[in-house]
Amino acid sequence: MEELSLNAWPCLETVYYDGWVLRFAGGYTRRANSVNPIYPSVLNLNDKIAYCELIYAARELRTVFKITPSVDPSDLDGMLADRGYVKDAKTSVQSIALAEGDGPELYTVTIDPGITEDWLGAFCRLNNIDSCFRPVMRKTLTRIVPRTCFIRLTHQNQIVAVGLGMMECDCLGLFDLVVDVHLRHQGLGREIMLNLMQWGRDNGAHRAYLQVMLNNTPALRFYRRLGFKEIYQYWYRVKSLR
Repeated sequence: MEELSLNAWPCLETVYYDGWVLRFAGGYTRRANSVNPIYPSVLNLNDKIAYCELIYAARELRTVFKITPSVDPSDLDGMLADRGYVKDAKTSVQSIALAEGDGPELYTVTIDPGITEDWLGAFCRLNNIDSCFRPVMRKTLTRIVPRTCFIRLTHQNQIVAVGLGMMECDCLGLFDLVVDVHLRHQGLGREIMLNLMQWGRDNGAHRAYLQVMLNNTPALRFYRRLGFKEIYQYWYRVKSLR
């Protein structure tokens, strides 16, 4: 699952270091600018952490580690805490068997196989993302290797909801769902999700997964109503500025 999510949201530069995957993308998103310690490690742990701090500092980025249940070594989270790293962005990874999901009822959506300027502009507008990150986003989203589905829903000649699906093997990753704040609770997000899941079924997906932060109570309720269930949690450890 961690490999799927790495492929679904690529970074711009990668360093492989003794089982750790160091990702860099100009500071846009934690997942694309963090250390992912997911493979066996043999070097001295303190030396490895110090090296990561140096390489991120050289790019004027804070050092961030992604901590999952399969992190290697298993005591890394505690060691980072002892070094002053703060826990941040606790997240639930959830999944659903696509045979269990409902089909869409609203088909007035546009699906593109690659990113478009309309989709990117709407995503940035709906998420209030600073325009300075737009070039990085474009580069990131055009680097996705597996098959993609960029979906948008238009209301009164304006895009009011978008989402992203990414197919790898028989798994569908669901990302970047956002609905216009003035049109929420009207079923638009549900229809975006159901259309994405139908696209996955049509292309051979048997299961879908997503990631949702645990402090996002409305989103947790929304995904639970769709039938998603948690399979594990992860969080980040962020180096304190003090």
